Amino acid sequence: MVKSKLHILPTDNTPEFIFNPDGIIKIKGRALVVNKTDVPEDIMSWINEYLSDPADITRVIVAFEYLNSFSTTILATIFRKIVQVIFLDKKFVIQWYYEEGDEDILERGEYISAVHDIPIEFIMTKNINSC
Repeated sequence: MVKSKLHILPTDNTPEFIFNPDGIIKIKGRALVVNKTDVPEDIMSWINEYLSDPADITRVIVAFEYLNSFSTTILATIFRKIVQVIFLDKKFVIQWYYEEGDEDILERGEYISAVHDIPIEFIMTKNINSC
């Protein structure tokens, strides 16, 4: 199992990333990346190391205030990579939180789920910042 936690603090345009070796991954905040669809190298390196010995259950918690199309591409790439834990006989769960009335965030998650055939559990909340 990966020995260290990866924590990338949020900026005005990028979300917070918290990757724990115990299988809890959180991605939350605002994703306004423009003209870039590559996943940061430190994230891909962490995922590759994690996949060598993942936790029995990998739970990805997603909670966005805003998510643009470039960032959606990055997120889908992360999901497609980490979902590989299922080939190692491990469980994989994505919990996609969206604020009540925020149809755009919900639709982006539904799009990722449908196009990439990744099951996502959608959870409505009154306050996205509490997730």
